[in-house]
Amino acid sequence: NNLREVAEELIQLYAKRQKMQGFAFSKDTPWQEEFENNFKYVETDDQLRAIKEMKQDMEQTKPMDRLLCGDVGYGKTEVAIRAAFKSCMDQKQVVYLVPTTVLAQQQYESFKERMKEYPIRIELLNRFVSKAGQTSVLEKLKDGKIDILFGTHRLLSDDVIYKDLGLLIIDEEQRFGVTHKEKIKKLKANVDVLTLSATPIPRTLQMSMTGIRSLALIETPPKERYPIQTYVLEESNLVIKDAIYKELSRNGQVFILFNSVEKIQNKVLELKNLVPEAMIDFAHGQMTKVEL
Repeated sequence: NNLREVAEELIQLYAKRQKMQGFAFSKDTPWQEEFENNFKYVETDDQLRAIKEMKQDMEQTKPMDRLLCGDVGYGKTEVAIRAAFKSCMDQKQVVYLVPTTVLAQQQYESFKERMKEYPIRIELLNRFVSKAGQTSVLEKLKDGKIDILFGTHRLLSDDVIYKDLGLLIIDEEQRFGVTHKEKIKKLKANVDVLTLSATPIPRTLQMSMTGIRSLALIETPPKERYPIQTYVLEESNLVIKDAIYKELSRNGQVFILFNSVEKIQNKVLELKNLVPEAMIDFAHGQMTKVEL
C-alpha cells in the first residue's frame, strides 16, 4: 500500500510538470518588497531561509511542492502570507485549505489584517457562511473577483471553480480524511503547493527526505518566545489541578482537549469540582453556529 501511494504521488508530480506548461511566478515586485518590509516583527534566520527557498521554487517552471515544518507560533503563517502575496502580484488566485472552521476564521483574519493596505480581495467559505453568501463567493471566485479564498473541506466541493488558480496552501494536511485527500490530489495537479505542518505524518516526512517534496524547517522560535514544553504522563487529577492553578496564577487560560462529545459535560462537572475557582465552558463540533 505504501509503494502504491508513493507511486501515485510520483504520477501526480509528473502530471503537474506536464500540465504546468512552463508557468513560473515573476521575481519580487516593488510592492512585494514594501509589503515584507512592513512586517512588524524581526524574522528568524529559519524564516528567512524558508521564504527564500519558497520564492526560488515559485519562480521555476517546475511546480512547487514544498512542506514547511515548524512548531505553533514559529512563523509558518508569515511564510504562507508572503507566498500568497507573491501569487496575487502575478494575478494568480490562492486557495488556503484548513481542517477546521475556527482555524479558517483565524487565518482569514490574519491575512486580512496583514494585507489591508493592498487591493487584494480575500474571502472565507465555510459552514458559518449563509447559503446566499456562499453562492456570492462562488460566483466571484469563478469570475476572478477573489484573489485569496479560505475554507475547510467545503473548498473541495465540485461547485468550487477557480478562474486562474496558482497557489494551494494546505494547513495540517494529515488531518484531512482519505476522501478529501483524493480531492486535494486533483487540486494539486497543476498549481504550486505549500503545505504547513507542526506534526507531519511519517509518510509525508519520508517523501520530503527522499526529495519527492521539498522540505523547509523552522526550528528557531521568535525572539522572546518561551519554548513549548510537552509532557506525557499517566492521567492524574492532582497533576491536572496543579497545572490549572499555575496557569490561573498568571491570569492565563487553559485548553483541555477531550475525545467524547457524549461525556464532555460530565468531564466539565468533574473539572469544576476539582478547580471551583475556574470559569469553565465547553464547545464541540456538533453544536450549532449560534451555540458556538
